Amino acid sequence: MSSFTSAVGNLAQSFTAIAASLLNSFFAVLQAIFALVQDLVGSVLQLAQALVAFFANLFQGVVGFVAANFFGILLVGGVYYWYTHRQGATRSSKRIA
Repeated sequence: MSSFTSAVGNLAQSFTAIAASLLNSFFAVLQAIFALVQDLVGSVLQLAQALVAFFANLFQGVVGFVAANFFGILLVGGVYYWYTHRQGATRSSKRIA
């Protein structure tokens, strides 16, 4: 009877060890995902900071002022073009019965 009790005890200990290992694996994967997201957010913020610094350096002085206004007008024109064509597509898709 002692061997049966010992076997059941070993089985329970093995199941407990397996459950603990699975739980540790889950937490390790969760920690890896959080580290990936943190690194990704940090990289995106660093890229945005580099782009802002690039455009700030590019648009300094008189030539930069002219270039900034040119790109500003180009951006406003592009948004206007997109908005008017989006509105036109919405109107033309409606059917009058």
